[in-house]
Amino acid sequence: MTENRTPLVLPASGTPPDPVDRGPAVDLAVDLTVDLDELAAHTIRLLSVDAVERAGSGHPGLPLGAALPAWVLWSRHLRHDPADPDWPDRDRFVLSAGHGSMLLYALLHLTGYELGLDDLRRFRTTGSRTPGHPEHGITPGVETTTGPLGQGIGTAVGMALAERMLAERCNTDEHPVVGHRTWVLAGDGCLMEGISHEAASLAGRLALDRLTVVFDDNDVTIDGPARNSCTDDVEARFRAYGWHTVRVDDAGDPAALDRAYAAARAETGRPTLVSVRTTIGLGAPGVEGTPKAHGSPVGPAAVAAMRAAAGLPDAPFHVPAELRRAVTGLRAGWSAARRDWTDLHERWRTAHPATAAAFPLHRTPALDDPAGLRRLARAADEAGAAAAVATRRASAAALCAVADACPGLVGGSADLASSTGTTLPGGDVGPGSFAPRTVPFGVREHGMAAALNGIALHGGLRPFGSTFLVFADYLRPALRLSALMRLPVTYLFTHDSVHVGEDGPTHQPVEQLESLRLVPGLTVLRPADSAETALAWEIAATATDRPTALVLSRQDLPELGAAELDRVRQHGYRVVGTDPDRPDVVLAASGSEVGPACKAAELLRARGAAVRVLSVPWRERFDRALDTGLVPRPAVPVVWIEAGVRTGWRALAGPGDAVIGIDSFGHSGPGPEIAAQLGLTVRAIAAAALRAIGRTPHEP
Repeated sequence: MTENRTPLVLPASGTPPDPVDRGPAVDLAVDLTVDLDELAAHTIRLLSVDAVERAGSGHPGLPLGAALPAWVLWSRHLRHDPADPDWPDRDRFVLSAGHGSMLLYALLHLTGYELGLDDLRRFRTTGSRTPGHPEHGITPGVETTTGPLGQGIGTAVGMALAERMLAERCNTDEHPVVGHRTWVLAGDGCLMEGISHEAASLAGRLALDRLTVVFDDNDVTIDGPARNSCTDDVEARFRAYGWHTVRVDDAGDPAALDRAYAAARAETGRPTLVSVRTTIGLGAPGVEGTPKAHGSPVGPAAVAAMRAAAGLPDAPFHVPAELRRAVTGLRAGWSAARRDWTDLHERWRTAHPATAAAFPLHRTPALDDPAGLRRLARAADEAGAAAAVATRRASAAALCAVADACPGLVGGSADLASSTGTTLPGGDVGPGSFAPRTVPFGVREHGMAAALNGIALHGGLRPFGSTFLVFADYLRPALRLSALMRLPVTYLFTHDSVHVGEDGPTHQPVEQLESLRLVPGLTVLRPADSAETALAWEIAATATDRPTALVLSRQDLPELGAAELDRVRQHGYRVVGTDPDRPDVVLAASGSEVGPACKAAELLRARGAAVRVLSVPWRERFDRALDTGLVPRPAVPVVWIEAGVRTGWRALAGPGDAVIGIDSFGHSGPGPEIAAQLGLTVRAIAAAALRAIGRTPHEP
């Protein structure tokens, strides 16, 4: 590890360090003249402003200022092949400042990805492959959805971590099949957002030396100069995190940029921040260097002036033929490197078939092994051998079964592993030690969730993360992107209700469970016992196109048996205990409230009422089954019960139904006492049921 902690400044006259790279990376540097660099930069700028003008909206400032730094990176240092955008050992490029999307689209078009000029002309139009912010799965070559500032940095940390973990698992001396880099372009706003602090601190602690963040340092935000709101010494801050820093004072100097990127590639033992002093809106008369350049078209007159200054024809979306020819030569080198890797990968697969099956580098592995599912069932049986068990403990047993069946399962917690039950055998990941499976994310919920997205996007590993349910609020923006990108990330949220008790209302989740259910595409499972917990893990581990949230109890819950679990998979609920043909009332609950519902049913039966009890661990699926008629709506009153806000259950309830929940914050005290104080008791459930069927309840 380099000991020099002072920043490395590379002006035009500087001497570059010797570029050193590890693994199978191939040096694809091409001898481009400065004139060609300028031509490429001008073309990127004009394609960007042309698209923004045509759309009537967009963010031209970043593409204008960062065009040359981005071109030097893509043409000399980025290891990729437009002919195969999903090549597993490609370098990852993340545009964290996603508002500057036209920079990325112009680069993708110029370097030969399947993104034509017509796609650029359709920028920001409905159904186009060039949306306002980059979206993974929409545009070839876009590695992750960005736009919320800072998310790209956090996601890239996960990508870089996945690369190191897979290199440790897969590489041999003869077959180094994993050895790429992760590059990020970030702006002032990205580095102001709190997630950047969490992510950069984690990356420095883990010594992710194949990660480079290029800082577009233009000192402008929407409201004015960035220094009006932030005077951080960014480079000192990153050095404090354990990063190597390089500074380029002139974004118009391709030789200095080249040396800076080479210095990042040469660094071992630390991630690198390359700070580049840029000018927002460069070359656009009247807006250059001002906030006006950020988020509005620069206007036809400014575009015409830029075109004339660049010496390019007065025609929108023009790409010079000499630039096309130069890129053709670059593409030949990129494709040759990818073909060499493909041959290497095939030799590796032949020599190590078990490893290749366990770590599919091109996708996120899923639990599709019947033997693994049987181990999950056994884990549920073992956890359920006790009269009662907390679902967080049942989850710990299920997690070990999934880990045994899925070698690619990795993850950790936000410094709560002993409470959430998420420690896997083999120790913790650390600097230079990437063979373990447990990642100590530290008290960084938001950074953890973004890194989980990066691991899932990278392929080859299956990520999970955990914290208390009340802290789901800290990671929500990254979880939202998990759902938006349809990533198979598993979130474990424990301590799921006011039963947390003495820690008080700050730690007692009330609205969090319902708010998770509002996220489109997120599977939310709140199991009631060990059997349902094992099933929840099966649903999560076999998912390939959506994230899953497991919501788990701190307190012990009674075992309900393993009957009718298939109905949970299909329709989101199951019948617990006896099931009369013609019930007078139905009690429906999730998680820790199913046990009290069963006890209330006993009281009701003693009063002569016929009662059906439903456990509803997957409410959204149950709701859809009712709406579509797959499950008939009960013809009798239903009492819906959950230790949280009643909003969603009220929407599910019919006119004669009752909803028992909590529409206030909790209190500090023993969990059972707080639950009783808030009306979550067996007698309260029974009384509500009796009132629903027109009978007078006994006074408690």
